[in-house]
Amino acid sequence: MIAALVLALIASVAKAHGVAENDAAFIQGTSGVNIIPYMYLGAKHMVTGYDHLLFLCGVIFFLYRMKDVGAYVTLFAIGHSTTLLLGVIFDIRANPYIVDAIIGLSVAYKAFDNLGGFKTVFGFSPNPKAAVLIFGFFHGFGLATKLQDLTLSRDGLVPNLVAFNVGVEMGQLMALSLILIAMNLWRLTPSFRRSAITANAALMCAGFVLVGFQLTGYFTKGA
Repeated sequence: MIAALVLALIASVAKAHGVAENDAAFIQGTSGVNIIPYMYLGAKHMVTGYDHLLFLCGVIFFLYRMKDVGAYVTLFAIGHSTTLLLGVIFDIRANPYIVDAIIGLSVAYKAFDNLGGFKTVFGFSPNPKAAVLIFGFFHGFGLATKLQDLTLSRDGLVPNLVAFNVGVEMGQLMALSLILIAMNLWRLTPSFRRSAITANAALMCAGFVLVGFQLTGYFTKGA
């Protein structure tokens, strides 16, 4: 199931972290406080952000207790929120292709970790919670780089960004709920253990596709 989803999205994952043209026009054409529209845009970004969703799929893949799911998702949200807000407010800049390549690497990293690759190849496993937090910083910074490309009005900037971030977390909660329902149903099937290897291999492939796409953009247009 997850493997089929990953393969279906692999062609579009490279474009998953941008801002849609109509949304960009709205952001650049408005000023003042617009709480509800920005919450909507934030939620829309998350539920259509395949890079975020693929990473979250990898993170929760072998988490069976809601307590553990909540802890990891909270760490991701903290990281994502921090760099999204601080990156735009303080105009902290980085090359967007490099940041998005690291986001793609986060997907591949988590899939490799799920397959036991670190233990097998290197003889140790990195701290999974620290990894989720660190990659969360990059996921948030990735969107910050896209917003920095737009002409943002300073009038109402902070409340609008906070509303956008709240929308992102709402979208994450909605998407994660659907993913968890599907995952729990899949885990009840006899094929789950066998399919888990294929799913994570496909997840890792999608991550490397995104890395390659972004590095190609960097060397041809963004360096």
